Amino acid sequence: MSETPKTAEPKIRIRGLAKSFGANHVLRGLDLDVPDGGSVVVIGGSGTGKSVLLKCMLGLLEPDAGSIQIDGEEVVGARGKRLAALRAKIGMLFQGAALFDSLPVWENVAFGLMAINSISRPDAREKAIETLKKVGLRAEVADLYPAELSGGMKKRAGLARAICTSPEIIFFDEPTTGLDPIMSDVINDLIRTSVSELGATALSITHDMGSVRKIADRVAMLYEGKIIWEGPVAEMEQSGSAHVDQFINGKAEGPIEVGA
Repeated sequence: MSETPKTAEPKIRIRGLAKSFGANHVLRGLDLDVPDGGSVVVIGGSGTGKSVLLKCMLGLLEPDAGSIQIDGEEVVGARGKRLAALRAKIGMLFQGAALFDSLPVWENVAFGLMAINSISRPDAREKAIETLKKVGLRAEVADLYPAELSGGMKKRAGLARAICTSPEIIFFDEPTTGLDPIMSDVINDLIRTSVSELGATALSITHDMGSVRKIADRVAMLYEGKIIWEGPVAEMEQSGSAHVDQFINGKAEGPIEVGA
């Protein structure tokens, strides 16, 4: 991961982002910058709005208020070709990989490639196999179906799909959920390598502190709908925030109420 941003202007700029579902106010004026070429990890407990944040950034949810800019272009309110062009810059590793069960692995990996580019199926398959090899999967895996893969293999295939189009930005949604510690470390290493090779900007959401320490340049903590602390990963242990300290050290006692 790059420690030095490519430019002074953030690749992603979020200001005043708000989203509610009835009386449940999930995001309450969230501000966040993601530097060009950097890796930002948003941490926070389950139900704090991390996935809602990603869905707003992808244009899957419409915020109630606020701004999300990618390369200075507004995502909020974007429709049609403009939204499609913004999404074309983004690769996504979903929680659980979210592979299409009815498609072989290579078609899953090349799905975005075929949707965005005019590419023949043989060329798409070749590109998919090449990308699968980058994440440590053999060519034979290309013709298997997701049901035939282990959890770690599904994550690798999901990562291959995320990087197959050589995106400028990659979102990682709980990339190590459901994996054992060794496979989690393998996936974290693959994420670091893949993002570095692409020169991409990365935004991840997770509560896995092993992932945070491995893939983050900067860390932002989401609590009660806002970013309450943000800084370099090296400063996380000395954040001065009781909330951050409690969360990263897994303490039952502290300002974050257990079960809240």
